[in-house]
Amino acid sequence: MGDKVRCAALWAAALLAVLLLTGCEQKTINDLMAEPSKYANKEVGLVGTVTRSFSLLGKGAYEIEDGTGKLWVVSGSGVPRKGAKVAVKGKVRDAYDLSTFGLPIPDAFSSGLVMIESNHKAR
Repeated sequence: MGDKVRCAALWAAALLAVLLLTGCEQKTINDLMAEPSKYANKEVGLVGTVTRSFSLLGKGAYEIEDGTGKLWVVSGSGVPRKGAKVAVKGKVRDAYDLSTFGLPIPDAFSSGLVMIESNHKAR
């Protein structure tokens, strides 16, 4: 059990280091949900676990959970698999229309707060 905790702590530290090196501000999903206008169109970083993902022809969306909430991330360059640990940075958008990406829009995220990914690192 101790090895699993140590591995998880090292992984979290590595993801944090990636975000710090890329120069974006790391936040929690709860931070974004509480004050979406404060973060609108600003580059922020999140660390979490992928709970759902959809892709089509290299584009798609995935939902991440960080322990404080869940948020959909839209990607134009592929999506990580369900269960992957991910560090993502991008711009937060409120009520974003996903149809501009040419995606079929599931009801679960047809509108509301989303992150438009600039890049991600998954494990």
